Amino acid sequence: MSGNNDRPWLAYYPKGVAAEIDLNEFASIANLLETCFDRFRHRPAFSNMGRTLSYGDLDELSRRFASYLVNDLKLAKGDRVAMMMPNVLQYPIAICGALRAGLTVVNTNPMYTARELKHQLDDSGASVLIVLDNFAHVAAGVVGSTQVRQVVTTGLGDLLGFPKAQITNFVVRHVKKMVPEYSIPSAIRFNDTLERGRRAALPKTNVGPEDIAFLQYTGGTTGVAKGAMLTHRNMIANMQQASAWIGGDMREGEEVIVTALPLYHIFALTANCLTFMKIGGHNHLITNPRDMKGFVAELGKVRYTSLTGVNTLFNGLLNTPGFDQLDFSNLRMTLGGGMAVQRAVAERWKKVTGCTLAEAYGLTETSPAVCINPLDLSEYNGSIGLPVPSTEVSVQDDDGNLLAVGGVGELCVRGPQVMKGYWNRPEETAKVIDASGWLHTGDIARMDERGFFYIVDRKKDMILVSGFNVYPNEIEDVVALLPGVLEVAAIGVPDEKSGEAVKLVVVKKDPSLTADDIRTHCRNELTGYKQPRYIEFRDSLPKTNVGKILRRELREAAAAPASETA
Repeated sequence: MSGNNDRPWLAYYPKGVAAEIDLNEFASIANLLETCFDRFRHRPAFSNMGRTLSYGDLDELSRRFASYLVNDLKLAKGDRVAMMMPNVLQYPIAICGALRAGLTVVNTNPMYTARELKHQLDDSGASVLIVLDNFAHVAAGVVGSTQVRQVVTTGLGDLLGFPKAQITNFVVRHVKKMVPEYSIPSAIRFNDTLERGRRAALPKTNVGPEDIAFLQYTGGTTGVAKGAMLTHRNMIANMQQASAWIGGDMREGEEVIVTALPLYHIFALTANCLTFMKIGGHNHLITNPRDMKGFVAELGKVRYTSLTGVNTLFNGLLNTPGFDQLDFSNLRMTLGGGMAVQRAVAERWKKVTGCTLAEAYGLTETSPAVCINPLDLSEYNGSIGLPVPSTEVSVQDDDGNLLAVGGVGELCVRGPQVMKGYWNRPEETAKVIDASGWLHTGDIARMDERGFFYIVDRKKDMILVSGFNVYPNEIEDVVALLPGVLEVAAIGVPDEKSGEAVKLVVVKKDPSLTADDIRTHCRNELTGYKQPRYIEFRDSLPKTNVGKILRRELREAAAAPASETA
C-alpha cells in the first residue's frame, strides 16, 4: 500500500476503523462459514415466508447438499454450479453447500431470457443448474444444448415445512398460475438432493484463497455478459472491509437485516449474506420486493436494524402507502448502492425514518465495495464516501496520470477485493486492469481535499452538447427534486445543431405535472447547455432486475425523437 500521505481519507475514517484489514483470519469462505456455524449455532440465520433457519440448520442442510454434489454427482473442486433463484431459503443452503464442496458458484438472474441463460451456461461451463420452478420453462429450452448434466428444480414453498410447503406450492402453481409448464425429465427435486446427501459424509476439500468462489456475470446491460472471477480471497477481503467499516455500529448476534436485493446480486451477496453472517446476523429474505405493498406489510412484522437497497427501491418504499407509519425505532443502518442515490430520496428517507441513507460505491469486479460513507453522517452529502480499508483509489486522466484534488477523471481502484480477471477473457481483463494493478472502473469522478469521492457519471452515459460534457446524474438529481416527479432518466439523443441534446424520460407522481413545469424548474437550476430539449412521459422506466435504470434502452428508443413532449 502507499503511504498515508497519499490517502487523505484515513483522517476521516469512522472511530475505531483501522487502515488495514486482516486478510489471513479466514483461509476461504468455507472456513468463514464453519466458524459462523459453530459460534452462532442456535441463533437465527435466514428467514423467508414465515420459516426460519438457524445457523445450525444451515450447517446441516448445506452439508447435505455439498455431500450430494460431491458423492452423487462426483463434482470435482472448481466445477461450476449455476443457481437461478430469487431470495428463497434454498439459496443460502445451495451457496453454502457449493462453497463447502470447493465448487464455483455461478449466480444467474432468474429473469434471463433463454438466449441470456444459454450464453451464461455455455460461457461458464456449468455442470449443474439449480432453478426455481417458476423459471424452469426457460431452462428446459436450453439445458440440452449446454454442458449442464444435472438440473435441480425447487418450488417456492419447498423449505417451509408440512403442510405450508404443499399449500404454498399448490397455490403458486394452480391458483396463481405462476409456474409455466415445463419438462426436464432428468431433473431432481432440491429436497431429494438433501435426502440423498444424508447418506454419505462430506469429504474434506482443500480450498485456498486464490481458488474461484464465484463467477459473477456483469456487463449484460451494455454488451455480452462477462464472468468476473471472484476468488475466496477477494470475497473474504471485501467482507472484512465491510465488517470493519460497520463494526462499531453493529452488535454481534443481535443484528437483523432486511435483504430485498437478490442474493445473486453482488451487493446483497457480500453485504447482507457474508458480512452479516460473520457477526451472527439474521437475514430476512424478501422474495418479491417489486410487490411494494407486500414488502411494506412484511417490514411491519420485523424488528429490523439494517436495510440495504438501490435508489429506486428506497424511492418506491417512500411512495408506498403505509410505509411512513412503520416503526423505525430499531433501524440504525441504511445503505444505498448499485446506482446513484438521489438527494431528494435521501433527504425524504431521513425525514421519514430518522436514519441517514448512507451511499456506498462498488462494482461486480471489486466484490463489490470500494467506498462507503461513514454511517454516523447526520445527512446526505452527495458523495460515495471514503475508500474502505486496504484500498487505494485514484482519479486518472486518459493517459493514466493521477489527477490532483478536484480533478475530474476516471476512478481507478487497487486492493485485495479486485477480481482475478474475466473468465476466459484475457483481452477483456487487460482492458480494465493495467500493468500496475489498477482497475479502471469506467466511472468519472473527483476527490475532495478530505478524500471523499464523488461520482460525476459513467463514461458511456456522458452527453456531449456542443463540446460541453453533460452528466446525466446531475440532471436527474435536479429534476427529481420536483415534487411531481416519481422517477427520471436523462439521456443524450442526436441533434443536428449541438451533436447531442438532453432528453428526459419522466414518470409522474402528480398527474398534473407538465413538460413546461419541468423546463421552468431546469431553467432555474441548470445552465443552458444542460437543460433538456426533449421531455417524454412514461408509465415506467426500464430497469434491471435489481432496479437499475437502463439508460441504454432509452437511448435506443430515442435515437430519433419524434416530438418534444409525449
